[in-house]
Amino acid sequence: MAHIALTIAGSDSGGGAGIQADLKAMSALGVYGSSVITAVTAQNTRAVTAVHGIPLDVVSAQIEAVLSDLDVGAIKIGMLATPEIIQTVADSVAAFKGPVILDPVMVAKSGDALLARDAVSTLRDVLLPRATVLTPNLPEAACLLDCQSAETPEQMIDQGKALCQLGARLVLMKGGHGRGEICHDLLIDASGRVSEFTAPRRDTCNTHGTGCTLSSSIAAGMAQGLSPVDAVAQAHDYLQGAIARADDLRIGQGHGPVHHFHRVWPT
Repeated sequence: MAHIALTIAGSDSGGGAGIQADLKAMSALGVYGSSVITAVTAQNTRAVTAVHGIPLDVVSAQIEAVLSDLDVGAIKIGMLATPEIIQTVADSVAAFKGPVILDPVMVAKSGDALLARDAVSTLRDVLLPRATVLTPNLPEAACLLDCQSAETPEQMIDQGKALCQLGARLVLMKGGHGRGEICHDLLIDASGRVSEFTAPRRDTCNTHGTGCTLSSSIAAGMAQGLSPVDAVAQAHDYLQGAIARADDLRIGQGHGPVHHFHRVWPT
């Protein structure tokens, strides 16, 4: 029987992030991906030129359709765009008993906003407490906590603990926006216990969709029955391979996508 994960996120017409990246990552890791689209974006490797939110009743109907029929093992939640969509998603997944991986998507790789300013507090208050694993990058963590971005591992740990105190069971503080030759991702629980995942920084501009890919890969691992630490380890290893092979794709003229099928496609 197939393991099943659900992604609730926005659509990326360029195919590098959002729902498209999530389904690619889940498939690459051997998990059947189902989807709920919260917004449609007109997007490529250079810019987001339009965003259209899906009607709230259609968002909730999609979630009901999937959860009432498919044996979903884990849910990944990404782009939600507005306070109303956040509340609708929170209400619709309230009865789900499995793990929820929340990626607090705020800004596209191009720099375009994907979350309304007035939606941050709703995300923090309504949906963050539902997260089994929260996966913010450093600017997103700072925005959720209304503070400056962490610049040291100690500050990352402190902010991760603060986000756990807001309700998340575990917080993966992603170090992609940090400095130094080594990127540090820190998985933190409320007690301050830390699991560290490191990788060399790679000289590439083709990193579109890394956050979506990582969070959906964690969801795939947890749908397969892995512990959060093991799911993050598997996802981290998979993403590093996808980044290492990203330049092989040569997609678009801006921030190209990572190579989701680097383990399948020939060099």
